[in-house]
Amino acid sequence: MAGEREHIREIEQVLSGARSARDDIVVQSWLRCVDTHRLDPARPTEAYIVPDTQLREHREQSERLIAIARSGLETLFKQVAGQNYVLLLADAKGVTVDFLGDPLFMDQLRKAGLYLGSEWSESRTGTCGVGSCIVTGEAMTIHQTDHFDTTHTPLSCTAAPIFDTKGELTAVLDISLLRSPQPKGSQNLALHLVTASARRIELANLMAQMHSEWVLRFSRSPEFLDVDPEAAIALDASGRILGTTRGAALLLAQAGGIDWRHSPSPIGQPISRYLDMGIDDLPNLTRGRPTEERLVFGRNGSALFAHAIEPQPPTGRRAPVELLPKPIAELSGGDPAMAAMQLKAAKLARTSIPILIHGETGSGKEVLARAIHDSSARSGPFVAINCAAIPEHLIESELFGHTAGAFTGAAARGRKGLIESADGGTLFLDEIGDMPYALQSRLLRVIAERELIPVGGIAPRPVDIKIISASHHDLRKLVAEGRFREDLFYRLNAASLTLPGLRERTDFEWLLDRLVNERARIAARPAKLSPAARLALIRHGWPGNIRELVNAIDLAVALCEDGTIQPADLPDFAHAAPAAVPASVVALRAPSPEEERAALLTALVAAGWNISEAARRLGVDRTTVHRRMKRLRLEAPN
Repeated sequence: MAGEREHIREIEQVLSGARSARDDIVVQSWLRCVDTHRLDPARPTEAYIVPDTQLREHREQSERLIAIARSGLETLFKQVAGQNYVLLLADAKGVTVDFLGDPLFMDQLRKAGLYLGSEWSESRTGTCGVGSCIVTGEAMTIHQTDHFDTTHTPLSCTAAPIFDTKGELTAVLDISLLRSPQPKGSQNLALHLVTASARRIELANLMAQMHSEWVLRFSRSPEFLDVDPEAAIALDASGRILGTTRGAALLLAQAGGIDWRHSPSPIGQPISRYLDMGIDDLPNLTRGRPTEERLVFGRNGSALFAHAIEPQPPTGRRAPVELLPKPIAELSGGDPAMAAMQLKAAKLARTSIPILIHGETGSGKEVLARAIHDSSARSGPFVAINCAAIPEHLIESELFGHTAGAFTGAAARGRKGLIESADGGTLFLDEIGDMPYALQSRLLRVIAERELIPVGGIAPRPVDIKIISASHHDLRKLVAEGRFREDLFYRLNAASLTLPGLRERTDFEWLLDRLVNERARIAARPAKLSPAARLALIRHGWPGNIRELVNAIDLAVALCEDGTIQPADLPDFAHAAPAAVPASVVALRAPSPEEERAALLTALVAAGWNISEAARRLGVDRTTVHRRMKRLRLEAPN
């Protein structure tokens, strides 16, 4: 209490005009807290977590940035592993839209506001890393009693702004501690790391948005130009600036001899206003020349090393969801891999071409098959058969049916088989790799001749069916081992579709919200996810895919009280301790390319060069592993 009174008294002295040893950025924030935000230091306010619906809206609006920033957050979190830091990515309104922290301290982090959905705007919370960074646009450390509100004085928060390609502040990256050493200088390394991470996120954002334009990246040192540039700009075909990173806007102002604090935005300006070059000079700055020869000169005589990246050819555009048949369109919320697969599935739905679906167990192969059937305009039924679930001695009669008296126990009048039951519709053969070898030739005849002969029968019966099959096995490997007929494989594999694993999908939260609503409706119980439960589900690796997710939601809906799902309502995985961080990334520095390559190679070899498994072990997504392999020039052995 004495400490709180002393802190309040210091703020009051600053308000009265007394000189302070605090950084000027802190003093100015304290003044805003009282004069602009009407906050009272004598009335502490607990941390505020926005409601679930608002959090979802904030995350949806920041979805693209979250995806781009995710790899940078993971890298930074590993760099500070073991130091008890928490990472927050807040949007321009100060709401935390992504979060990395130790699950063992979730209750403490939530109470302190270092949590998903916490709002750190200066108008609500007072002087703080995120809020004050939003107001000033500057990187800073707000350390312990720098905070205006006494509720937050135990914290140390270091934040850096993230600007979009037009120069507008779009997010803040914050790295915080519940408790830290007393000297503010103890956070200088944290300030360096968070600023570097924000810079790299801005670079990645510009590259993603401007891939079809010329991009010019800058560095003051030739050694870092190609691997870790300081800034970048995008140029149109006439040499006018389309977008910049924050660092590039400052560099251009300096190179043009302009006071950046009062200079107009460089957007729309010709590059020749700042640098002694034009659009025709860009080809000479590509990787075709040695790095040290790629020099550009500012109008003020300064020199920079530059790397020009040519416009990338446009990629094929995804068909709008509204142009896809509704059953197929509803399979995803915009995941790129799913979108490409959906477009192909829609084209195949109205054909009679056999389709083979590849995917891990539980990834939704039958759901996809049914969606294709529902989009096919076939009048007959959808009949699903799990070839691994029918006893081998019954599978022949189950599939092909039998005539009267065909065998002991046969129905007196015979019975129609499942294949014939699908006449006019779709036959889905799940786990086709488990079909007995002897029956595969009979199935081949059905596909080739469009007719079948029941067990005990002699006369063929015509059937009109669309065949969709699926397997989690590698059927080519089964063919090579002599366990699956090669001719049947080629018949079934006339067209193939691949379902990504749940952990690889970028639309996980869309699917999560949809399933929660669906399973709650089926159970006739209201249910919504708390931020803590949502976070636990997002962090899980989902080896069991959608089937595992559905089971987890069913359990949570059954156990939750007051209609809100908490971590305690989830399966045991939600309470597990975090996976150990590899020793090679624990140090408070970025690993060298050699160390990073060795660590990635070790993970790949341990995973048998299975990219998904390596990604799970490293705690990143599959695309990150592919990107690192390309950057580090690692190729899987043949």
